[in-house]
Amino acid sequence: MDDDDQPRSLKALFASAESLRLSLEAGSLPRDAAAAAVSSTVALYEKALRLISDLSLFSPNETLEDLSTSDLPYLLTNFHLAELLQQLPSPSPHDRKCTLSTARDAYERFLHLLDAYELLAPPSKKLLAQYTDSPNTFSTVSSTDATLRRNAKIANLQTEKALRSKLALLRSRPEYADFDSASGRADEEAVRAVHLAHLDFSTHMAFQALDSMNREWDVLAQAPEPLMPSWTSVAEDDQRRREHLADEEGGNGASTSRVDMPLRRLQSALGGPLLTKQGKPLQPFTLLGNRQELAKGVFRPGHNLPTMTIDEYLEEEKRRGGIIEGGGEASGRRPEPDEDNYEKADMETYKAREWDEFTESNAKGSGNTLNRG
Repeated sequence: MDDDDQPRSLKALFASAESLRLSLEAGSLPRDAAAAAVSSTVALYEKALRLISDLSLFSPNETLEDLSTSDLPYLLTNFHLAELLQQLPSPSPHDRKCTLSTARDAYERFLHLLDAYELLAPPSKKLLAQYTDSPNTFSTVSSTDATLRRNAKIANLQTEKALRSKLALLRSRPEYADFDSASGRADEEAVRAVHLAHLDFSTHMAFQALDSMNREWDVLAQAPEPLMPSWTSVAEDDQRRREHLADEEGGNGASTSRVDMPLRRLQSALGGPLLTKQGKPLQPFTLLGNRQELAKGVFRPGHNLPTMTIDEYLEEEKRRGGIIEGGGEASGRRPEPDEDNYEKADMETYKAREWDEFTESNAKGSGNTLNRG
């Protein structure tokens, strides 16, 4: 199908998506606007895919020769969509798994479409067959030997570098820069070569991404169940606690201590007291001003996982001398003597006798002879 027969909306929509994607790759957008730009670009590519499907732009009965040069970039729509989906932030492991599944589907559509047009090189066709047989355990480096895996990774990086250099070289040619659909055949061939090189490069990167997603999926599978509830339940729970605390303050007046409010708030959130009367923690807790800040920080840069339990932390502090023991009411209490413990009673008796003998032999002040006038 020629470009003139296509609605202008598809061309404009794809151009807008490409412009945003290139801005994200170049890092020219502000950090605050980057996340919103990723979501917007994903929406544009998804809309472009729907238009491509409505137009029946690609057909299983066609070959590569049947595709016009202007239609070749649309083959990359699913690839760009999958790349952007992997950049979306995920507040929980479950959401991240859903995102990875959607990205995996987009990569599969991209690879199978290229396979239908016989655009996959023999090594890529072999990798696609391996992935189809076992998608969840697929890896571009199949060997378990450390040396062989390292050599395979180096070979993958060298292949990526060579494909990237080839694509950059073809794009730098003046025939590609001066291409016009109404110009000669030579210019169109130069542009077609660039698009085909871009497809080769994207194919290589798609297999690398599928390998990386499988390794990330293994990590997510080992993640514990999230302690934090969903976003909706967090907001509802916070609202209920605020109303409950407002009712308590209204009923008790000035008797409510603001110092005790964070402790009571944590108790209502976790369903029980945090500390025993002796000060031992009964359940894990985090001192945080807003629970949503904790949920937003999960699986984001700067998120720190706990390195020890509370009991281990208290034991370490006790070993370092950071915890003072004794004092209080318990320190002034003397244990009741055990009348049946004759051995201990005899020791107390001997100790008292020794003290009496010492006081009789040494009168008070007899040892202080230096300060006498």
